[in-house]
Amino acid sequence: MTGRARARARGRPPGQETAVPSVGAVAQRSFSSHPSGHRQPQQPSLPPTLSEEFSGRGRQRVPQTVPKPLGLQISAGFQELSLADRGGRRRDFHDLGVNTRQAIEHVRESKTGSSGIMIKLIANYFRLTSRPQWALYQYHIGYNPEMEARRLRSALLFQHEELIGKTHAFDGSILFLPKKLGNKVTEVFSKTRNGEDVKITITLTNELPPSSPTCLQFYNIIFRRLLKMMNLQQIGRNYYNPNDPVSIPNHRLMVWPGFTSSILQYEESIMLCADVSHKILRSETVLDFMYSLYYQVEEQRFRDACAKELIGLIILTKYNNRTYRVDDIDWDANPQCTFRRADGSEISYIDYYKRQYNQEITDLNQPVLISQSRRKRGSMILGPVVLIPELCYLTGLTEKMRNDFNMMKDLAIHTRLPPERRQCEIGRLIDYIQKDDGVQKELRDWGLSFDSNLLSFTGRVVQAEKILQAGNVFDYNPQFADWSRETRVAPLISAKPLDNWLLIYTRRNYDTANTLLQNLFKVTPSMGIRMNKATMIEVDDRTEAYLRVLQQSITPDTNIAVCILSSSRKDKYDAIKKYLCTDCPIPSQCVIARTLSKPQTTLAIATKIALQMNCKMGGELWSVEIPLKQVMVVGIDCYHDTLAGKQSIAGFVASLNQTMTRWFSRCVVQSRGQELVDGLKACLQTALRDWFKWNKYLPSRIIVYRDGVGDGQLHTLVNYEVPQFLDCLKSVGKDYNPKLTVIVVKKRVNTRFFAQSGGGLKNPPPGTVVDVEVTRPEWYDFFIVSQAVRNGCVAPTHYNVIYDTSKLKPDHVQRLTYKLCHMYYNWSGVIRVPAPCQYAHKLAFLVGQSIHREPNLLLSDRLYYL
Repeated sequence: MTGRARARARGRPPGQETAVPSVGAVAQRSFSSHPSGHRQPQQPSLPPTLSEEFSGRGRQRVPQTVPKPLGLQISAGFQELSLADRGGRRRDFHDLGVNTRQAIEHVRESKTGSSGIMIKLIANYFRLTSRPQWALYQYHIGYNPEMEARRLRSALLFQHEELIGKTHAFDGSILFLPKKLGNKVTEVFSKTRNGEDVKITITLTNELPPSSPTCLQFYNIIFRRLLKMMNLQQIGRNYYNPNDPVSIPNHRLMVWPGFTSSILQYEESIMLCADVSHKILRSETVLDFMYSLYYQVEEQRFRDACAKELIGLIILTKYNNRTYRVDDIDWDANPQCTFRRADGSEISYIDYYKRQYNQEITDLNQPVLISQSRRKRGSMILGPVVLIPELCYLTGLTEKMRNDFNMMKDLAIHTRLPPERRQCEIGRLIDYIQKDDGVQKELRDWGLSFDSNLLSFTGRVVQAEKILQAGNVFDYNPQFADWSRETRVAPLISAKPLDNWLLIYTRRNYDTANTLLQNLFKVTPSMGIRMNKATMIEVDDRTEAYLRVLQQSITPDTNIAVCILSSSRKDKYDAIKKYLCTDCPIPSQCVIARTLSKPQTTLAIATKIALQMNCKMGGELWSVEIPLKQVMVVGIDCYHDTLAGKQSIAGFVASLNQTMTRWFSRCVVQSRGQELVDGLKACLQTALRDWFKWNKYLPSRIIVYRDGVGDGQLHTLVNYEVPQFLDCLKSVGKDYNPKLTVIVVKKRVNTRFFAQSGGGLKNPPPGTVVDVEVTRPEWYDFFIVSQAVRNGCVAPTHYNVIYDTSKLKPDHVQRLTYKLCHMYYNWSGVIRVPAPCQYAHKLAFLVGQSIHREPNLLLSDRLYYL
């Protein structure tokens, strides 16, 4: 996966508060034939996207010289509460109002399980030991005449601080006060600097009790304000300390330590969840990277290479500590270009950055980067943002960096913290809060205080699973979570013969191809795989040559095509996969020659390849005991394919047999604006038909594991997707009424668990289940730690049962979920999510990265995408 693709897969950063000039008409490009080539710039007229000062009724005047601070001013200053939108709610707080547990009758009283061995745990949570017991009063502020500028609105309102008090929060239209004013509607008058009278109407709109979700959000805003007071810089949703960087000079990397935080209502109390976070910065600027790339590629390919490497990446501008996503490179503009300001005057980018941020631009002929502004409704920032490569620093890691073992090892020392060190770093945050007098004063003003100790409670460890393989039963050590050795020496549940298969290679990889063939002959007999000699075909190392050979050589009897590739070039891999998944549907296996070149690992790699080939042809490897009968398990995950017109792709995978070793797989490719679940209905109907073909009856239970659900999407899932699934089941037949369970799977959680051991801390063992204390009272949810990790802290997965008519006990749902984490055939061990979720992810990723259209349905009963 390229850096560009990974950045797109991760999603886009939130909008920026302080923007820089937007782009309109632009001058001649500067990187003509060389990065320092020279052209005379034109002087275009551009619409500004500057944070402006305002006077009178909010007319734009001049750019600010200091970026507008964000956050909360508790006392008399002009800083304001910065809410994410006019309604005063951040996107990830939309989930707060979704109460799904009350509709699930059998868990209203208790959602906790009882099986397993008790274990003492510590979590990265701090109880809120005191909080305001008074109501929070919400007021709407109106102006006559209307004032457009938020800073001016704040200044006019704060002229009446004797009325509203020093403890307040204002976002430009909504005022929060800890006290109630004398009248429901209060009118006051203020004067602007030019003497204009303005009537301000303060109207009480809501009285929020301490338990209100808005109050919880308010506590988070206050806490983020405290982090700012401690000189931490906000980047995205998290806060980092740029004054305490960790330098890794050997790899030109820098790590900023930081924290994630959220305050929410949990089972027994409101708690702060705090975890460490790290921002990885490269010490090279985008301009440095462009110069380096220029000397590595052919001159005519330079622009395309730049676009491929840079578009989609997240960059950091240190002059305001903000991140932006690179959406385009404007080769026809340079820093000498000018843009028109609100007052009609023109200013060059060079002068703008010098005046606004005191930044000197030395290369006057570099192109500019374009970042599309993604501000919320009501923002004063319009149009795309123009960035200067020389002032932008690259963040994150490239694929080449991730494949550099020494670099990742050196980086892991600072980012993969073991449990005791992680606990120490988290504890430092509370120490900072308690020792900072200014922070303590703010907390006292709002009546807030936090416990100084991490949360302690008891979890459970369920018993380890036994692995079943063609009559053999064997245990494995959960701490290693790997049974690859046992897999190699025992027959598979269902071994597909290799009677007629292709092995395609280039001339220089002839020896590699022969070695692979010999090793496959060595490892397949013990697995029960019958293998004939492959049809070996030599090709030129060109994409067209591979495709031509495939077209000419594949027959209806071909089991699988194995292609040995000389490099990891994405275009070649994509072309082969696209042809064999859509135009000529047969299973395929692509192997990079370098992977097969290590003599000490050739047999292990051949074993892995043989297992993958068997799965792709419809074989079955191993299973675990599944006590539930007549149950179909479904996995759904989504991928957003920005390369193919911003399509959304859903991978849909459903089990077809009792042992959950065979799977139906289908992909839904939706254009932008279409509802993804409409396509999922067709997938479910087809999966039920295939289930009936295999079993001669329909499942009595369907359990859906829904991955790929972001913050704020739970409401849509409950109110739209679940009813659609129910309608789909009704359409199967009048008498068919299966029990349905829908479980949301979330991997991106900040919760961490530590097991107490001999006075110290260690990672909890695989099979640890947590359904108390840190779960949410309005949800039927639980955490499972399914994996063991060698370095750092293990990350749990959060499961939220949003719909359930099966009436299975919590123990049964938890145990089934953990069992399914053993059933992913691309790894002889336990994975972090249930196998159908990972299968759905692999399918959606293959389509989104390489195929960009729906695969042929003839492959739907095989795991061809592993």
